[in-house]
Amino acid sequence: MNKELTYHFTGIKGSGMSALALILHNMGYKVQGSDQETYFFTQRGLEKAGIELLPFNADNIQPGMFVICGNAFGDDHPEVVRAKELGLDVMRYHFFLGELIKDYTSVAITGSHGKTSTTGLMAHVMRGLHPTNFLIGDGTGAGQEDAEYFVLEADEYRKHFLAYYPDYAIFTNIDFDHPDYYENIDQVFAANTTFAHQVKKKVIAYGGDAYLRQFADQSDLEVWYYGLEGGDNHIVASNVDLATDGSHFDVHVMGEYYGHFDIPTFGEHNVMNALSVIGFCYFENFPADRVAEELRTFGGVKRRFSEKKIGDMTLIDDYAHHPSEIKATINAARQKYPNKKIISVFQPHTFSRTIALMDEFAGALDLSDDVYLCEIFASAREKDNKQVSVTDLANKVTKPVEVLPLENVSPLLDYDDAVMIFMGAGDIMKFAYAYEELLADSQSTIH
Repeated sequence: MNKELTYHFTGIKGSGMSALALILHNMGYKVQGSDQETYFFTQRGLEKAGIELLPFNADNIQPGMFVICGNAFGDDHPEVVRAKELGLDVMRYHFFLGELIKDYTSVAITGSHGKTSTTGLMAHVMRGLHPTNFLIGDGTGAGQEDAEYFVLEADEYRKHFLAYYPDYAIFTNIDFDHPDYYENIDQVFAANTTFAHQVKKKVIAYGGDAYLRQFADQSDLEVWYYGLEGGDNHIVASNVDLATDGSHFDVHVMGEYYGHFDIPTFGEHNVMNALSVIGFCYFENFPADRVAEELRTFGGVKRRFSEKKIGDMTLIDDYAHHPSEIKATINAARQKYPNKKIISVFQPHTFSRTIALMDEFAGALDLSDDVYLCEIFASAREKDNKQVSVTDLANKVTKPVEVLPLENVSPLLDYDDAVMIFMGAGDIMKFAYAYEELLADSQSTIH
């Protein structure tokens, strides 16, 4: 990389792009970027860092630049066209990141679910142990010039993770998702298997996943499985206590005691996420007591079980948009609030996912006490062909269910001393904000 160049990010507000821009900026490189002028949550971090944000315009591209282009934009984008006319280097986000991590001891975290939370946890722990750069899928990223490690979230969508050749990789699970790209779970498994073969040192995989277990059949892969005792796992959590103040457990590696760990997060899935991080730290010879100290102070990542209290109501915001994630989020809420009513407010994300996983969504939502559904969030990458509506999903949910319009969220005011979970990958936050405003008004009226 060249510090004489300006690194221009086309589509800088994308979650991965913004994180990468922050890393380069922290490392002392000249960074700027362009995007649509509509506010997006990632831009606050860019603004605080003093990174110049511009509206899309071919004139943004000047000699002396290296252009990094977000995957949402084609080669016909005016800025990409101008860059090529000027003879500048243009590289896609994931390929640039793949080149960048070659200079570090790298660990990539992938999986259909849990990769953002696990990457955030790994970044937090490693930052406390040793100089580390990190890139998380929630738009968070940080770099330092003396870093020796690089932690990154590796996305399986459109096989983007095949641009990476990390030293280590953590596989949290393999599940069918992104039906707009993958036709079935066998294609998802094949992509993950290819990525596993690109790992230079060790594959760290969840032992409770039947697809990941098939990695063991391939003699050229060094796979270390993590999971609960009683299975054929190498990194084992035992004496697990899922308590109302967090989760507590012991860890053995290959039968030898490594340490006791406490995490301030909820749900068995978060124990598994922590176990994978602990395994990596074990392989890199970090003392268990120091790892435990860092784990105890993890504050979570954006839009993953983010809590807020208003009066006697507990509001939880979560990115869950797949049935497995919905189950994990509801179960975590049950662990922390075992005596409270759980209400789910869910916005399906993409028509294709809603159609493909309709029954699974209904089953997951039925773990709630009551359910409210918002209209399906239409992704920019697909069109509404009128094959599915949110009412179709509502008809399959067996718990009390209602379709909730943004114009009137007042039915949510019917609850007291309960837990309200807002879930989705679209603009579910609009519903949460509308409810918060009504709830705050009702509280002030009462008092």
